[in-house]
Amino acid sequence: MPDTALDQGPADAATSDSSAARLKSFIERIERLEEEKAATAADIKEVYAEAKGTGFDIKIMRQVVRLRKMESADRREQEELLDLYQRALGMIV
Repeated sequence: MPDTALDQGPADAATSDSSAARLKSFIERIERLEEEKAATAADIKEVYAEAKGTGFDIKIMRQVVRLRKMESADRREQEELLDLYQRALGMIV
């Protein structure tokens, strides 16, 4: 019985020359992106450190960044729920 691409399992397909080259390409791209992500994370950390050095509260800045990523309606809903919970716990009069 001749071997065809349909007869190959994932392990067999990964060992063919073209599949191995494609797999290597994917892995290398992921590795490059991971390096870029690490570099970007280091840059972000530097900016927060700089902001802290000028007196800004980093925890609050992180919250603001997170909130700005949210859709306006989602942000409003979250703020309303937070207010409701705080009132229920007597934190807001």
